[in-house]
Amino acid sequence: MKKETIVTVRDKMQNSYQYKLTEPIGKNFTPDFKPDLTPKEMLALGVFGGKYMTDCGKEFPLSWFSHAKFSPEFYDKKLNYFHVRASQPLKVWRENGWINEEHDPRGWFQWYCRYYMGRRLPDEDVHQIKRWRAMRRHVSQVMKYCRPGELECRPVQRQALLHWAYDSRNI
Repeated sequence: MKKETIVTVRDKMQNSYQYKLTEPIGKNFTPDFKPDLTPKEMLALGVFGGKYMTDCGKEFPLSWFSHAKFSPEFYDKKLNYFHVRASQPLKVWRENGWINEEHDPRGWFQWYCRYYMGRRLPDEDVHQIKRWRAMRRHVSQVMKYCRPGELECRPVQRQALLHWAYDSRNI
């Protein structure tokens, strides 16, 4: 078991929020949680129009950001891997209760980054992994309606899958 480390977050959405890292980075995931992509890979591929987590460089390894596609000022769909908008505004996520404001006010990807780093919040982890598994239905639809390697087929659905750490390029 890893020695516990305390992380203190100071960014635009959280000031002095603290959490413990209790697992080694990228290890000891819940057995049924097997994302295709790491947070670093997702950021390098292009997700969330480059707008997501542009002020979080101090919280996560610098290597995650070395090839990240960022647009700090505005959402730029050209930075997404499939060059389409495939996400809803944070306001919609809040209105639907999809965000745990206390722990991860930016949503699922923030939860995943912190989980990947080694934070564990048992109840929240169960909730977020259940949401991740629910995205699997989009993998089935891409497989049903697109030929293997046909990346221009269903680009919005494929981009949404990237936002949830599913690598639709391999379908």
